Amino acid sequence: MQTIDVTELANKAAKGPVKLVDVRMPTEYREVHASAAQNFPLDSLDPQAIASTLHASATDPLYVICKSGGRSTKAVQQFLNAGIDNVVNVEGGTTAWVQAGLPVVRGQKTVSLERQVRILAGLLTLLGAVLGFFVHPYLIGLSAFIGAGLMFAGITDSCGMGMMLSKMPWNRCHNGQCKTN
Repeated sequence: MQTIDVTELANKAAKGPVKLVDVRMPTEYREVHASAAQNFPLDSLDPQAIASTLHASATDPLYVICKSGGRSTKAVQQFLNAGIDNVVNVEGGTTAWVQAGLPVVRGQKTVSLERQVRILAGLLTLLGAVLGFFVHPYLIGLSAFIGAGLMFAGITDSCGMGMMLSKMPWNRCHNGQCKTN
């Protein structure tokens, strides 16, 4: 897999336009993103459609960025699997871009998806305990269900609650417009 340093990419962008795909959630993108980046979230990534939209060719590299490099690595692999070979992963992601003092677009601060999951899981666990104590003992099962779900998420590295929350209107952009929190 080809990679590029954020400083080297910024130098290329200063010489002419680059095709930079940001695969983070729309709310993350809205908060801060590299000035040249366009948002195509990983959870709905369609490599062929993106290549067509950006008029990507075999000679023009397609650069992929996320927060720190994990999601962009997965996205690059999806592009490669789709037969789009001239794809480059941006090392360190947006975090490295910001730390290097490179040009960014800043928007509204948002609550991260990870924090949303922790807030909802905590609320449901507390609710199950309170309802189990005051209403009916069987309602403590809600707390057990959430605990089992968190354990499953940790073991499989796949969070159903996070996937559900990512589909909520406040975490999506529609027609280029993000909902505010």
